[in-house]
Amino acid sequence: MTDLKLGIALWSQASDWPAFLAAAQAAERLGYDHVWTWDHIQAIFGEPDQPIFEGYTALAAVAQATERVRIGLFVGANPFRNPGLAVKSVTTLDHISDGRAIMGLGAAWFGHEHKSFGIDFGSGFGDRLDWLAEATAGARTLLDGGELTSQPGGRYSFDHLRILPAPIQAHLPLMIGGGGERKTLRIVAQYADMWNVFGMPDTLVHKDAILRQHCAEVGRDPAAIERSVGCKITIRGTEAEAERVRRSILEHNRTPLERVDGDHTFWTGTPEQIAETMIGYRRIGFHTFIVELPAPYDAETMETLVQVVRPMVESTPVSS
Repeated sequence: MTDLKLGIALWSQASDWPAFLAAAQAAERLGYDHVWTWDHIQAIFGEPDQPIFEGYTALAAVAQATERVRIGLFVGANPFRNPGLAVKSVTTLDHISDGRAIMGLGAAWFGHEHKSFGIDFGSGFGDRLDWLAEATAGARTLLDGGELTSQPGGRYSFDHLRILPAPIQAHLPLMIGGGGERKTLRIVAQYADMWNVFGMPDTLVHKDAILRQHCAEVGRDPAAIERSVGCKITIRGTEAEAERVRRSILEHNRTPLERVDGDHTFWTGTPEQIAETMIGYRRIGFHTFIVELPAPYDAETMETLVQVVRPMVESTPVSS
């Protein structure tokens, strides 16, 4: 056994429910460590007005239809919900799943869906990060069984709030998504059990160094935070065939190629190429990979990643 972990994050857009649920169940059968889905209420690739499922509701159904795999939002959009209600939802999910829930939180970025649904998007990203810091601190208190009363002048106004029943897990993990160096990584250092970020290895080396500085300042052991990298993988026997499949999937999601030009989170190629890329991230200390999977869900990539690529990666020694 190694510390390599694999998760599948199912795109919730441009799919029907039977296909979505079947992909989640396939991830469990294949041995993935966790299944995630977006917390978006409009499509974020291609045209916004495509079919898309709501996150917590979808996860509740996945929890009922699986037995082992961990489940969470990749990541929860903090402005969508009062954080007390979000903790209530994830606690319910923890009971449905018999202790398999992870709470994902982020500041949110897609203004179109907030405007369409009439959700306050704040005056800017800094505003939403301040909300996230307050929400995350409150969520940790509530998840751990504490009582929460808000300080005056903040975003929220909790009044002796407790969440009952408590989660099944004694310490339900929190994942924070994002790489903002001044505010987001400070929140990660203070509260996160998992940190998810996107970027090339040299970028993540820099981000990790900033996170370690924040950990030192708040008195947190940086080794207590699981590092995860987000990616979008397509695997075939040749790089050309993998690219053909990727383009077909993007077309299904009404996403022109120019919209994703230069997006280095798309990893497209042979099993050997994907393994080499993953090994590079493991060498800088990122051992968890959360693979976004668009509809129509690519069974060949899901199977090859576990059955062929994973053994290649695990058999390669890394120093981190």
